[in-house]
Amino acid sequence: MKENRQREESERMSTLITRQAHGFKGRSTLRGRARRVRRWYRMEYVPVACGLALLPWLAVLAESLPAEAVASNWRTVWIGLDAAEAVALIATGLLAARGHRLHPLTATAAATLLVIDAWFDTMTAAPGADQVSAAAMALGAELPLAVVCVVLAARGHAGAALPSPSPACRACPWSTRRTGLADGTAGRSTP
Repeated sequence: MKENRQREESERMSTLITRQAHGFKGRSTLRGRARRVRRWYRMEYVPVACGLALLPWLAVLAESLPAEAVASNWRTVWIGLDAAEAVALIATGLLAARGHRLHPLTATAAATLLVIDAWFDTMTAAPGADQVSAAAMALGAELPLAVVCVVLAARGHAGAALPSPSPACRACPWSTRRTGLADGTAGRSTP
C-alpha cells in the first residue's frame, strides 16, 4: 500500500489515473466496501499509438490521392502558413530576449513551421524557375532559420533552472549533480 502511494505521487504528472468502483453483489472481500481498481494510462503512449495508427493510413493515401490537384483557396493557405510563421518567429524573439521560460516552445513551433513551409514550397513548385526559386528560398532562408530556432529551443531547455531541493532532501531525484558539502547544499544542482 505504501509503495503504491509513493509510485502514485512520483508519477502524478505523467499518468492519468482513472479509478472505477466495482460493485459486487453479495459480500465484498474488502470489509463490505466495493473494490477500487486503478488503471494507469500512460500519456506518453498516446502519441506513439497515434503515430503507429498513421502508418497504414499512409499506404491508403499513397494509393487513393490523385497525382495532381487544384486547390480553390491556394492563396489563403499560403498566407495563413506565412502568418503563423511570422507570429511564431516574433513571439520567439520577444520571449527569448526577455529570458522567458516559454521561448523554447515557440522556437520549436517556429522551426516546425519553417520546415513545413520549405517542404511544401519545393514539392508544389512548378518545374523550372519556380522550382529553383523554391529550392533557393528553402536552402537560403527557411531551413537555416529553422536551425537557428532549434538552437534557441535547445539552449532554452538546457539553461532551464532545476528546482533546488530543501536541505532535508539530500537525494532528490531531480538533482543531477550532488555536492558533499555539510552546509546544507548537498543535493542541489551545481552550475
